Amino acid sequence: MFGLIASSTPPIHITSAYLFKIGPLLITNSIFYGWICSIIMCTLFIWVARRVTIHPQGGLVQFIEAGIEFIRNLVESSFEDRERSYKYVPYFVTLFFFLLMSNWLGLIPGVGESFLAGENPLFRAFTGDLNATLAVGIITMGYVYASSIRESGAKEYFGHFFIGSPLNPLYFVLGILEMFTDATRVISLSLRLFLNVTIGEIIIAVFSYLGGIIAPLTAAPFTLMELFICALQAFIFVILSVMYLAITVNHSTEEHLTDEDITETINGRTKVATL
Repeated sequence: MFGLIASSTPPIHITSAYLFKIGPLLITNSIFYGWICSIIMCTLFIWVARRVTIHPQGGLVQFIEAGIEFIRNLVESSFEDRERSYKYVPYFVTLFFFLLMSNWLGLIPGVGESFLAGENPLFRAFTGDLNATLAVGIITMGYVYASSIRESGAKEYFGHFFIGSPLNPLYFVLGILEMFTDATRVISLSLRLFLNVTIGEIIIAVFSYLGGIIAPLTAAPFTLMELFICALQAFIFVILSVMYLAITVNHSTEEHLTDEDITETINGRTKVATL
């Protein structure tokens, strides 16, 4: 009996599993479930958009509106030029809700061992796959880099990595190291999201296994905690991405200020301080 107990282990999957093939593309269970999450999110947002009115509504519509307003205020407050921030709001709102729903939908019953395709789970959380979070990180940082270059220009953007005199032998070495450090943001964003989601899945799986027939009760506290952690990780991913972009855009805005703008700003601050 003890040998049987020792040999049995909770079902834990760290990597995604292959399901089927579309042409040369191998579709895994995490990609498949990511498509499902995308369809659900698009359907939900279309439904909410048709029910938005001037007067506030309750329920799910109010929750979505509050989330959109929260991310919009976050983006606008990060940029010194509010008009510039408007064009970045749609991307970061979409990114936040996609990560949030991918994280939360990975916790619902049925995802994991409930449905199998052969010996592998049919559904797996999209953000529980390192390949998926790495793809999101690459796309997001690509968007940040492209927007930064568009705002400040390629020469100024790449020039801010190289500080000091070109006659200094370390000038180019330090500049290249700075660019490499900046590029590692993709890895840090991806790993942080992947590890938090995956560790949460492992904890829930272990306590469900230990609970046996009362698995819902033993796993419930950790599932509730994971709901909060998943929302927090989606927020951290977005706020870091916004900060990476805002730093460059704000720096570009400061460089393009005229003497009249600077004088007007100083006079305005002086009046406020006097009051």
